[in-house]
Amino acid sequence: MAEIIGAALLAHVPTIMLPEKIRRELNEGEDFSLVAGLNRFKTEVMEKLRPDLVIVFDSHWFTTVEFVVASQARRQGKYTSEELPRGMSQIPYDFRGDPDFAQEWAAMAASHQTWITPIDDPYLPVHYPTINLLKYLQYGDEAWVSISCAQTGESEDFLRVGRALRQAVKQTRLPRRIMLLASGAMSHKFWSLQQLRQHESAAAKHIFSRDHEQADRTRLAWMENGNHAEILATMPEFLRYKPEANFGHYLMMAAAMGEGNWRDRGILYSDYENSIGTGQVHVYFPLQATRI
Repeated sequence: MAEIIGAALLAHVPTIMLPEKIRRELNEGEDFSLVAGLNRFKTEVMEKLRPDLVIVFDSHWFTTVEFVVASQARRQGKYTSEELPRGMSQIPYDFRGDPDFAQEWAAMAASHQTWITPIDDPYLPVHYPTINLLKYLQYGDEAWVSISCAQTGESEDFLRVGRALRQAVKQTRLPRRIMLLASGAMSHKFWSLQQLRQHESAAAKHIFSRDHEQADRTRLAWMENGNHAEILATMPEFLRYKPEANFGHYLMMAAAMGEGNWRDRGILYSDYENSIGTGQVHVYFPLQATRI
């Protein structure tokens, strides 16, 4: 009774939360395309497809001995980032969760030889890969559920969590229209503190190295061609370029969509942009070849 209706790799960089005036000062008078891309994604995807459950693979939420899925009925409060409190301070949030689906997902973990624990503690922290996307994309009272990236996890571990999600979608009797959002970057190597203020522009020439840029662009081309199998096959190579959270956010999403059999073509919703050395982009994968 549940179905996945779309998937996307979306950047959550703190820059998007800054006032437009400051964004333009950082980017040689132009706004970052990531901002317009999220606004367009809300209009063209979220408001048209109207998912009733949004699952965020949160690349800043690090757990150690297991994956954790947020299972509160509702979360509300104000968010200030411990990392960048100047740019992300007292952001209000209020959104519904989906404890029933979170628990069904976690129940599939053992059959995939992994560990997923649903936690409904009201004091469980929320992180800005979720909050920043929520701020741009929330369109109503749809449920948002986030899952962590285990910092001890390897590529296979992330794939197992995605497989458990795929199984939960297939087996649940809960009626759900689900949007998957892999919230995070591609290559994720920062310039040093003494250098980074020289590299705040969005221009790709500020990516940490040309090798990092090429690794990202190669995978972006595969995404646009629906060649997710090649991305998965070359993960050991890509890990050399320090993808955010070991690319766990993408890997969980890819496994939920069918892994090497996933052939949906990506549509760019932004330019490929720099953020102090890291590779950032929005890519939407409308269901074309895949049906779940």
